[in-house]
Amino acid sequence: MKNNNYDIVIIGGGTAGCSCAWNSAKLGLKTLIIEKNSFLGGSITSSLVIPAMKTSENQINDDFYNNLYKKLKKENGAFTYCDGNIGWFNPELTKIILDTMMIDAGVDILFESTIKDIKRKENLWYIDTIDNDNISSKDEASLLSPIVTKYLVDGTGDAKICKKIDCDFLENSEENFQPMSLRFIMSGVNTKLFADWIMEYDTNRDVTTSCIIDGNTYLSTAYTWDNNIKWALKPIIEKAVADNIVTNEDMNYFQLFSVAGTNDSIAFNAPRLLNNKLLRSNAYIEGRSAILRIAKFCKKYLKGFENAYISSIANSLGVRVSNRVEGEYIYTYDDLISGKTFDNPVLISNYPVDIHSNKEGRSVLEHVYKEYQLPIESLMVKGYKNVFVIGRCISADFKAQAALRIIPSCFSMGEGLAKYLATKK
Repeated sequence: MKNNNYDIVIIGGGTAGCSCAWNSAKLGLKTLIIEKNSFLGGSITSSLVIPAMKTSENQINDDFYNNLYKKLKKENGAFTYCDGNIGWFNPELTKIILDTMMIDAGVDILFESTIKDIKRKENLWYIDTIDNDNISSKDEASLLSPIVTKYLVDGTGDAKICKKIDCDFLENSEENFQPMSLRFIMSGVNTKLFADWIMEYDTNRDVTTSCIIDGNTYLSTAYTWDNNIKWALKPIIEKAVADNIVTNEDMNYFQLFSVAGTNDSIAFNAPRLLNNKLLRSNAYIEGRSAILRIAKFCKKYLKGFENAYISSIANSLGVRVSNRVEGEYIYTYDDLISGKTFDNPVLISNYPVDIHSNKEGRSVLEHVYKEYQLPIESLMVKGYKNVFVIGRCISADFKAQAALRIIPSCFSMGEGLAKYLATKK
């Protein structure tokens, strides 16, 4: 990094950030990602949010998503499930493939770096980073110089950069809350035995499915403490609670998925942490404690898990909603349900309004019967001509954000922004 001048700097190498960077570089913009972790991928890799949820067949700005899938599939790190969803990824292989995609596109990357200071001079942004590289050489010394960029993109998920530069935010309240999760993976599972058992035990194909792809058995099943569905697993879970193996709170949301490229690993969208006042440090402690109990439950009550073990715990919490930046356009729930169209949409989706609650029976999954669009203006930070936000902290009201936060939509946001900025060269 001898030349620290860029057209675009994306802070946060998550799903939206990677898509934005890859497309920006391929479209001729000199591009840098600054990432706090030692790898890219955000929710997929750090938070183990797999698979990506299925969205509209008419999705736009999906070049990055499709290329990521193709490269992962070539390495046995992705597959298309029986419902047509291509988003079943292997999180470890995703780290590797994202590296190669960025390098091949010409993206510069700073890992294990955080932002010390950001200042604006005329129409440029000057960024000072805190770098954890202990290697002392002339090349590393260049990192001490400010990074200069024309366009600044906040892809941190929590709008940390927008906070640093005093942007305006949409209102957050106690009602505008969704519980976080700490996901994990168990390996050593006899997947075929488990799939055969659960498919016979639960005949609801809206909940439990399985298919064989390239000789491997893949599956999905679930239970929640909400009463909108007659959950087949409910009697087993009630017995485990009575036996003091798990608590009712541990099992408030219990969702299982196979992991691409493995024949013995199951990923859990659990535990969902109910206390919205927990400091994140305490959330990790509480989450890991619950994971141990859930793993014991699986080994005792689920066929095929007898020899299973915890093989991975997410490095980061799965956060569904946090700070939302005020943009040039605030996208609303009414825009979403009405299917309002825009001149410059960055995505098209039909994913439901998905609001998780920490109260039993209070979660919402509201299906949308019209495709909806998100305009580029919801990525433009109000009051700034060259600052943008992508990912879950976009300019949208609480209910609309609950539909827009999924991985495919974040991929499209990043790509749509890159294509927009490329026209401004």
